[in-house]
Amino acid sequence: MPKITAETGLVTQINVFDVHPGRQEQLIDHLAEAARSCRDHIPGWISASLHLSLDGARVVNYAQTEDEAAMRQVFAHLTAEGWLDRNRAFGTAHPGLYRVIKTVER
Repeated sequence: MPKITAETGLVTQINVFDVHPGRQEQLIDHLAEAARSCRDHIPGWISASLHLSLDGARVVNYAQTEDEAAMRQVFAHLTAEGWLDRNRAFGTAHPGLYRVIKTVER
């Protein structure tokens, strides 16, 4: 389950994909399969939340791990298993690593 809470030490990867027309659902399925692979193989993996834009142009992956070392294991696993190379068939990725610093809630 995603944890959007400030100052937890969790590391969040937010990856925005510019998707080729008509490929959103296929990319979502691909990313979900990659996430299940990480869930099953990477200690410290927490979650992946997949979002599709209403205009059909983007997919966002919001993924969390317990710490930066676990996120590096995720990248190594995804690279070694070819997941990152296969992402390119769907569009262009714009990844970044983040920490939640503040949240504002109702």
